[in-house]
Amino acid sequence: MAGSHRQARRVITAGLIGTSLEWYDFFLYGTAATLVFGKLFFPTFEPLTATLIAFTTYAVGFVARPVGGIVFGHFGDRIGRKNVLVVTLLIMGVSTVLIGLLPGYGTIGVAAPLLLVTLRFLQGLGLGGEWGGAVLMSIEHGDRSRRGLNASWPQVGVPAGNLLAAAVLGAMAATLPEEAFLSWGWRVPFLLSGLLVVVGLWIRLRIAESPLFAEVERHNRKARMPVLDVIRSHPRALLSAIFARIGVDVAFYTFALFIVQYVSGTLGLDRTVGLNAVLIGSAVQLGLIPLFGALSDRLGRRPVYLAGAVAAGIWVFAFFPLLDTRSTPLIVLAAVIALAAHAAMYGPQAAFIAELFSTRLRYSGASMGYQIAGVLGGALAPIISLALLEAFGTSVAISLYVVAALLLTAAGLALAPETRDLDLDTGLAPAPPGAKAATG
Repeated sequence: MAGSHRQARRVITAGLIGTSLEWYDFFLYGTAATLVFGKLFFPTFEPLTATLIAFTTYAVGFVARPVGGIVFGHFGDRIGRKNVLVVTLLIMGVSTVLIGLLPGYGTIGVAAPLLLVTLRFLQGLGLGGEWGGAVLMSIEHGDRSRRGLNASWPQVGVPAGNLLAAAVLGAMAATLPEEAFLSWGWRVPFLLSGLLVVVGLWIRLRIAESPLFAEVERHNRKARMPVLDVIRSHPRALLSAIFARIGVDVAFYTFALFIVQYVSGTLGLDRTVGLNAVLIGSAVQLGLIPLFGALSDRLGRRPVYLAGAVAAGIWVFAFFPLLDTRSTPLIVLAAVIALAAHAAMYGPQAAFIAELFSTRLRYSGASMGYQIAGVLGGALAPIISLALLEAFGTSVAISLYVVAALLLTAAGLALAPETRDLDLDTGLAPAPPGAKAATG
């Protein structure tokens, strides 16, 4: 039993570190798209249009994520979770380093933005397969009564990666002159990814395969075409996962990414103001996400999740007025409370989505639900927000957009049963009180 607990802790640690590294890579691109890529790769356009185009290339990563979820979900359900996680980390790390080495438009012309989009697609492909594997390894190794907490640790990788990306890129932006930052300073955080990936690979190669998948393999119960089987046998669960996630994504990318563009572009403040606000908000999330994950083990996934959605929907109407004050402390307050509301949704989210699907289809089902919603939510959120601001000239339009997306999240929660006590193997039958995690 002690060895089992040690292995579970090792798996959870590997999931947290691995997802932190992958989200560092992914968020690094988003922050750089806000501050650098418009000027470096699209210099022939006026600044607002260049930024909008840079956000569009950012969205390519989200389009790639469902592809990665389908491809790696298939192999995760066919050959196991562990090997897939090693491959996704390599894809993410190599593509990020290559972005750091990429010449700008002024050097190689139109080839520069084309290569940028290609590498962004590869980033999304790797991340698309990463989330499902990290969450499943954490939840399938752990105790049934702590599934919400265990599954929340890979979720902590999101603010950890965001924190690291914003800190490193923010430090470069704050300490270097504009010319040096645009020339080479922005590249340093991308190149650092290579060193971080080596650490992540060393950790992941030392963990054991999921015991639940091992049982499926032992009894020859693996699905031949997991993606098709998910659509046939879990259509409601898939729809619930997609809807439940859309509003979470829209809220997050408004609170953690669009804020940087709004504060520096619309309000004309120093670029470090928005970055620092996100930095502090992400630091607060580090503790809140596992707290809300653990709370969902006591109260249920849906009540905690829904409370976060309601809080985010209310706070978004205070969020932009606080930014408009141009007061740094109030901007920080806006980001901190907004990301705290997001943490209440994000903490129980991984367990909620994973518990909807049976073991033999869980990698494909959870990955598809999570990543398809990423296209509909996070990929479009910065673009739609920027377009709404330009069209209506008021942040109220953006707030209404966020609320509409959160209503979809509420609908997704209503479609699903409370998953806290569902059997991990079937995703349907309640587990007996006090029972261990099901195998199969």
